[in-house]
Amino acid sequence: MKIQMDDTGGRYAISAYEPGRITVNQTVYTRSLIVSPQRLIADWTPRLLSALASEHLAELLALAPEVVLIGTGRTLRFPHPSVLAGLVSAGIGHEIMDTGAACRTYNVLMGEGRRVAAGLLIEAD
Repeated sequence: MKIQMDDTGGRYAISAYEPGRITVNQTVYTRSLIVSPQRLIADWTPRLLSALASEHLAELLALAPEVVLIGTGRTLRFPHPSVLAGLVSAGIGHEIMDTGAACRTYNVLMGEGRRVAAGLLIEAD
């Protein structure tokens, strides 16, 4: 799915998503990543939701977001509540959704000027 953005203003925006790949600012990524308007962390360690641990979310917390999006891959699945405990205790809003929905939501929130960070799982084929 191609995602249309008018002007990114020098920020990291997601321009396309399809299972196995995400395009951010004209660069294609095939491994899980973290994206915020000001920073992109390529090759985020977890590849599957079952591998997602609280220490992986610490990388998102370090970006000081007001909301965190977790893209769980091709389908919506929920991580164990203990994985999300750091977000909850920090009072940071979070949404869990499939990676395609997380990509679209990220762009909307970024376009509104929100401090958003997304951890996007790109499942290995």
